[in-house]
Amino acid sequence: MKPDELAWWTWDANRIPSAAPSQEAKSACAGAMKKGDVLTVAQLAGVMGAKRTAELIPLCHPLPLTHIDVVITPDADLPGVQIIATVRTVGKTGVEMEALTAVSVAALTVYDMAKAVEKTMQIQNIRLVQKHGGLSGDVVNG
Repeated sequence: MKPDELAWWTWDANRIPSAAPSQEAKSACAGAMKKGDVLTVAQLAGVMGAKRTAELIPLCHPLPLTHIDVVITPDADLPGVQIIATVRTVGKTGVEMEALTAVSVAALTVYDMAKAVEKTMQIQNIRLVQKHGGLSGDVVNG
């Protein structure tokens, strides 16, 4: 295993659905809103969230992160977006809190930027999809 792959997690799919999405809500999922490009701003917020996890979560110590990737994908089947964060470190500790924080902050940013046009949004299904390395070994949650 390469040192930068010692521990990494992917957190799956904040799903932000609407029962009957308006055109404005569809625009939000595509990224276009009055406040700006929702998906790009949420992606940046997710990266910033991962970097500041130790400041937000009590007793969570700062880690040297070697990689943070936040991918936000519109999903017409929801309708909404899916958010996946991948975080890596070379340390012997896990980065699951950093990945979870990245997804959560990105989802909250989408919510904040789109709440004016979509009042029924829900943030759901934040979960560990897979983890490789670290002291507890590999985990894959289908």
